[in-house]
Amino acid sequence: MMYFAHEMSRAALMPLRMMTDAQSKLLRHPLSPLSRLPGARSIASAYGVFGDLTRRYPKPAFNLHTTVCDGEEVDISEVIVKRKPFAQLKHFQRSVSRPDDPKLLIVAPLSGHFASLLRGTVKEMLPDHDVYITDWRDACRVPLSAGDFGLDDYIDYVIDFIEELGPDTHVLAVCQPVVPVLAATAIMAEDNNPATPRSLALMSGPIDGRVDPTAPCELATKHNLAWFRRNLVHPVPAPYPGAMRKVYPGFLQLTGFVNMNFDRHVDAYRGLFKSMRNKEVEKIRRHREFYDEYLAVMDLPATYYLDTIQRVFQEFHLARGCFMHRGRKVNPAAIENTALMTIEGEKDDISSPGQTRAAHDLCVNIPDARRLHHLQKGVGHYGVFNGSQWRESIAPRLKTFIREA
Repeated sequence: MMYFAHEMSRAALMPLRMMTDAQSKLLRHPLSPLSRLPGARSIASAYGVFGDLTRRYPKPAFNLHTTVCDGEEVDISEVIVKRKPFAQLKHFQRSVSRPDDPKLLIVAPLSGHFASLLRGTVKEMLPDHDVYITDWRDACRVPLSAGDFGLDDYIDYVIDFIEELGPDTHVLAVCQPVVPVLAATAIMAEDNNPATPRSLALMSGPIDGRVDPTAPCELATKHNLAWFRRNLVHPVPAPYPGAMRKVYPGFLQLTGFVNMNFDRHVDAYRGLFKSMRNKEVEKIRRHREFYDEYLAVMDLPATYYLDTIQRVFQEFHLARGCFMHRGRKVNPAAIENTALMTIEGEKDDISSPGQTRAAHDLCVNIPDARRLHHLQKGVGHYGVFNGSQWRESIAPRLKTFIREA
């Protein structure tokens, strides 16, 4: 009933949002006599913050329309290469032909936010790479007739997408997908699949969550799987297309994200109030640019969510050497010809340093000359794949690694 109650509360707030929005406009408009009342600007700003906090945030667009190749601005078109029930393979197609640029598949996390969270990652790689990304669907919009989706299905999707791109593909997995992507690569390598990735970059993910456990890791081990199933899995209500599908709702994941840095978010909205009151347009734009992305969340299929909790965060199957895919043991030692790079942030409070680097201990047959680890000083989780440190320090190393591979 929690999902239903959440939707009812949103609907109940709608009239109040409409009323405060109208009053805010009256208090701000220069031709309105109400705008001259003492405190009018502060009241209007409070209404504006209320509107931002209570509105629905839709799936954000990538809005990557151009990039620069060899000093020339070229157009970008988003092309869907392959559609599947729970994801689509998206190609950022450039208007120029550059056959020597490496094919790069970015595997976006399926952990609450949309793939557009990696906008900065894609933008930085576009000038020198032929970029594709996994664009996961919001589970509440997938009809029950599409079937279930678990961690094994995730691995199947990754293999399918890599095979779609063919040989000489380079793969970058960001955060949550490092485990299924490493498993997919190991399966392909053991099968001598010709599309086995040329290189694999794993970024800030839980290959071994036992290393310096963070708050999310501790939460997973604090409760048994039945607790997660009982408290965090709920059926999707009507009228969503996925009505009655069991999911881990995005609003619960968002609550967890916010609570990890609650004071920071409170300060951010205090700052928004002041910026609105003082008509600081640029500060308002920057705030909304971040939170329009951060507050847009998606539901996760329940089977996938519970599989991940149990096999990755509670029992550490991959790190312990007992990870199974459809009854078959996954063997990272089978990876020999794929170059491996791991990337971590020194201040990462979601996947602490060491958790991703553990991949090197599993992939024992990759030659030392084809493996690399990078720890970025002074950055947290999101700073690893977005922001100035990503652009100036991490991305150049990743580009060099891919070229050398």
